[in-house]
Amino acid sequence: KETIMASLNLGFNGARKKAVARIRAVERRNLITVCRFSVKTLIDRSCFETIDDTSAEFINFVSILEHILSHRLKGQVSWFGYESPRSFWDYIRVACSKVPHSCIHSIENMENVRSSRAKGRAWMRVALMEKRLSEYISAALRDFKTTRRFYEEGAVVLGEEAGLLADTLIGLNAIDFSFCLKGEGLDESCPVVIDYTPYLKFTQTSDSISSDEEEMRTMGSSGSEAGTPESHMAASLMADPSTWYSKSKRLEQKYRVVLEQKGYLEELVRLREVQLSESVSQNKSLLQRLTDTEISHKLEKEQLEIIILELQDQLTVMKNYDLHVVVTALPFVCLIITSSLLCEMISVMSPHSTTVCICACVFTGKEDTPSLRGLCGSLTSMASYKSLASLKSSEYLASPTTDMTSPGLTPS
Repeated sequence: KETIMASLNLGFNGARKKAVARIRAVERRNLITVCRFSVKTLIDRSCFETIDDTSAEFINFVSILEHILSHRLKGQVSWFGYESPRSFWDYIRVACSKVPHSCIHSIENMENVRSSRAKGRAWMRVALMEKRLSEYISAALRDFKTTRRFYEEGAVVLGEEAGLLADTLIGLNAIDFSFCLKGEGLDESCPVVIDYTPYLKFTQTSDSISSDEEEMRTMGSSGSEAGTPESHMAASLMADPSTWYSKSKRLEQKYRVVLEQKGYLEELVRLREVQLSESVSQNKSLLQRLTDTEISHKLEKEQLEIIILELQDQLTVMKNYDLHVVVTALPFVCLIITSSLLCEMISVMSPHSTTVCICACVFTGKEDTPSLRGLCGSLTSMASYKSLASLKSSEYLASPTTDMTSPGLTPS
C-alpha cells in the first residue's frame, strides 16, 4: 500500500508540475502576444492622432508592459523573514544603471514622484519619449545575473519570449509620444487591468465564408423548390456584400501589416543613417587631425634642420676664432713669461739692479737666446758691478738692433 501511495503521489506531483509549467508557458505566451497586438494598435493610432496619457491604446500598452515586468517578480525579504511586495522599478533601476546617458538618475531625483510604482511608470513614459524603451529592456535582459536575482522561474523575462519582447518594442521608436510627468496619475495604488476586447475579434476565413454561402443557398432552395430566378438573384446579391466585405477586411489587414513593417523599416533606416552620418563626421575629423599633424610635424622638422645648420655654422666660426686668438696671443704670453723670469733673477742684485732690470725688460723683445741666458748668469755671479756700457759689450749680449733708440740704453 505504501508503494502504491508513493507512486500515486509521484504521479500526482508530476502531473501537477506539468500543469504548472503549462500555466506559466500560457501566461508568458499570452502576455507577449497581447503586447505585440498592443504595439500594432499604437502604431496604427499614431498615424491619425498624437499619443498621450489619455489614449486608450497607450493605457492598455503600459498596463501590459507593467504586467510583463511584474510577472513572477520576487518579493523583498525583511529582517524578520517576511516577504514584502516589490515593484519592477527596483529591477530596472539596478539592471539599467550602466546604460549610457540613461534617465534612471533623473527619475530617482523627481520630487513629485515618490513611490516605487510611480517611478517605474514615469520611467516608461520617459523612455518612450526618448525612443529608447527597447534599448533599456535589452540592456536589462543582458544582465542575466540581476534578472535571476529579482525574478522566479517561469517569468517572462527569463523565458525564450524575452528576446521577442525587445524586438517588438523597437517599432515604438517611430512614434512621437507626449506625456505629462506631474505624478498625479502615476501614484495610483490600484493594480492595472488589461483590456483584451480590442484584440478578441474573430476573422472568418474564406473557406468558412464559402461554406456558409453554400449552406444559405441550400437552405433557400429547400425552402422554396419553385423559386423564381428573381429569388436566386436576390440570394446572390445578399451573398456578394459579405464576400466583398471579407475581402476588404483582409486587404485592410494586409495593408496595416505592410504599414507597420514600413514604419519599422523606416525607423531602422533612420537609425542607420544617423549612425552612418556620425561615423562619416568622425572619419572626416580624424582625417583632418591627421593632416594637420603631418603638416605641423613637417614644419617642425624643417625648422629643426635650419636650427641644426645654423648651430653647425656658429660652431665652425667659434672654432676658427678661438684658434686665431690663441695664435695671436702666443708671442705676448712668451714675452710676459720671459720678463717675469728676468726680474726674479735680477732682484737679488745691488741697488743698481733697477737699471739692469729695465735694461733686461727692454731686451725682452728679443728671443730667449744663449746670450740672454749668459747675461742673467753673469749678473748674479759677478763680485763688482759694471756700468751699463759694459753690459752692452759683445761678451755678454748680442748686438742690439737699430730699432732700440730708447734714451735709457745710451752709454753714460
